[in-house]
Amino acid sequence: MEMNKILETFNIKSVNNGASSGSVWMETKGTPIQAFSPVDGKLIATVNAAEASDYEHLITTAQSAFKEWRTIPAPKRGEIVRQLAERIRFYKDPLGKLVSYEMGKSLQEGLGEVQEMIDICDFAVGLSRQLYGLTMHSERPGHRMYEQYHPLGIVGIISAFNFPVAVWNWNTALAWVCGDVCIWKPSEKTPLTALACQFITNEVFRENGVPEGVSSLVIGDASLGKLMSEDTRVPLISATGSTRMGKLVGAAVGARLGKSLLELGGNNAIIIAPSADLKMVVPGAVFGAVGTAGQRCTSTRRLIIHASIYDKVKDALVKAYGQLKIGNPLDANNHVGPLIDTDAVASYLKAIDQAIADGAKVLVEGGVLSGAEYTSGCYVKPIILEAENHHPMVQHETFAPILYIMKYHGELTEAIDMQNAVPQGLSSAIMTNNLKEAEAFLANSGSDCGIANVNIGTSGAEIGGAFGGEKETGGGRESGSDAWKIYMRRQTNTINYSDSLPLAQGIKFDL
Repeated sequence: MEMNKILETFNIKSVNNGASSGSVWMETKGTPIQAFSPVDGKLIATVNAAEASDYEHLITTAQSAFKEWRTIPAPKRGEIVRQLAERIRFYKDPLGKLVSYEMGKSLQEGLGEVQEMIDICDFAVGLSRQLYGLTMHSERPGHRMYEQYHPLGIVGIISAFNFPVAVWNWNTALAWVCGDVCIWKPSEKTPLTALACQFITNEVFRENGVPEGVSSLVIGDASLGKLMSEDTRVPLISATGSTRMGKLVGAAVGARLGKSLLELGGNNAIIIAPSADLKMVVPGAVFGAVGTAGQRCTSTRRLIIHASIYDKVKDALVKAYGQLKIGNPLDANNHVGPLIDTDAVASYLKAIDQAIADGAKVLVEGGVLSGAEYTSGCYVKPIILEAENHHPMVQHETFAPILYIMKYHGELTEAIDMQNAVPQGLSSAIMTNNLKEAEAFLANSGSDCGIANVNIGTSGAEIGGAFGGEKETGGGRESGSDAWKIYMRRQTNTINYSDSLPLAQGIKFDL
């Protein structure tokens, strides 16, 4: 009953079309997308997918909107984003519950994801008054040089199911204050949270007279993402998802010399040094491995444990896993919810079978749960496997609660080499009370990941820092710090305020 009220709150069952240029909803006629909840297997709602003609309409509307939106002063754009943050605060509870029910993450995580939306909007409001350039001295007398940033135009956003609202807003909040307009293609697995976000944005933008096309939504299959990636009218594509998907997007955007912001796979490790405090190791490792049922790009996949404390850590992990409660994520007493769908369950089972075939040994049993509480078929047991770092499945990212543990015997350099010896490079961590080890881990010869933490886990990120990774993670940076620059084009300007025209490098050209 409560979920029906939430759907009514965001007008989801009345507006079941998959394309919007703002407050105008298009009558889409593509193949219907059925949104089933992994929590109980029930059909929540159906959305008619958009088609290529719908996408074309959104592009032309966005192009027109950009011409007006870019002329509005950045602080005024920031004020509209500030109002959006207030509106999201108002809708935080129902939106968080919808995220939890449609995606399957715990309610605390669903509410936390909505809070990330609020936080990035707050960050963007301040940024709207800090889009700074540089000034520099010219070698020519009577000249001034400076750099400034201008908006790019249309930003295409392709997001994944695991963070169905926050990652969209990480991009839009910054892009909007920078003067860009956005077209969003969400995951087909979580279309309803996208409809809710568009509903909230439409309210605020309509009240402020924002032109149609500043915030657009297009729901459909991968063909729409391909259209967007190949479209020269979209100067920047921000794509979050698997490495396989990112390679396709990167190749398509690169072929037309566009810009791409790629946030792809992770194979994140925690190094546990001899001096580590187990009171910090266990919660950090367990939440990192089982939070969101292992479906975060920053989820902990590997523990690299010094041999001298290996048995102690292993025993503590087994005890902690024995206390995990698996069930309905809307029940705050449960630690672990379902995987997104039965395809994800099949991948989980296949990965376990392959890991065991590679030589891994089961430390904590996995498997699919059945019974009255698990009717969706999407609930699995978090598993721990003792493995070697070079095993093929250990080198591979599986989006599920599979944790591999392994030993290192010598100095920290051995553990760092093991951590870095995977294709991905997103998040990393070390648990140590040794200052030298902490600094070595953060040095240029230490972790090769975009995120490196000391005495916290790999999972999660604050919006104040730039988020992203290296190698097969894609190299993109979103959210805080100077990540805003990817949404703008840089221009160098020279002004001659003298009465003559001296040429650079002292060149003489007399006429």
